[in-house]
Amino acid sequence: MKTGLIVTGGRLDLAFARKLLSEIHPDYVISVDGGLEKTRALGLVPDAIVGDFDTVDHKVLEEYRKLPGILWDVHRPEKDETDTELAVNTALKLGCTQITILGATGGRMDHELSNLHLLKLCLDQKAEAWLCDPQNRVYLLDKGKTFRKKDAYGKYISFIPLTEQVRGITLTGFKYPLTRKDLSIGAEAGLCVSNEILGEEASIVFDSGILICIEARD
Repeated sequence: MKTGLIVTGGRLDLAFARKLLSEIHPDYVISVDGGLEKTRALGLVPDAIVGDFDTVDHKVLEEYRKLPGILWDVHRPEKDETDTELAVNTALKLGCTQITILGATGGRMDHELSNLHLLKLCLDQKAEAWLCDPQNRVYLLDKGKTFRKKDAYGKYISFIPLTEQVRGITLTGFKYPLTRKDLSIGAEAGLCVSNEILGEEASIVFDSGILICIEARD
């Protein structure tokens, strides 16, 4: 099992990133365009650097160009993919089956939603992927999961449909339980938002569909 860390050019709390790095110990670090400056601030030498480099400081760029052993994936600004999508594809090509993405939230909404949908790309390739920031850990579920309070990212756990329908949702051990409930995009939008684990464990099972799962802190 190989783990990857993608550092994008969006907002990033460096103290949070340092703490996370001490926990995940990635096999590969991939910098995305302006994320190279944040990678440098974290004291990391990336295994791959990806992007069109329209936002990164050119002095930082040239500094890393002098280092050996880095995979460079350079693109024109006029392209069909976002830089983060290119980085996710690089992580998958490197064989990463667990991918943590930093700097992918809290900025432009178009990029944030695009980054959210990149989680589906990872899911299709049988890789687990997370968007992480100081308040949220976001990932997709296409099957049931058991949540342990001691491992939870925050107090709240929310489930939002990614597919048009998610059928047969049962929540057990949560403050707000459900039994075989269907959830649709646009209908009862708040039904599975801000739930909480009551005891030590809680679980979700469902028959079909894909859910966005958000573990959140205030």
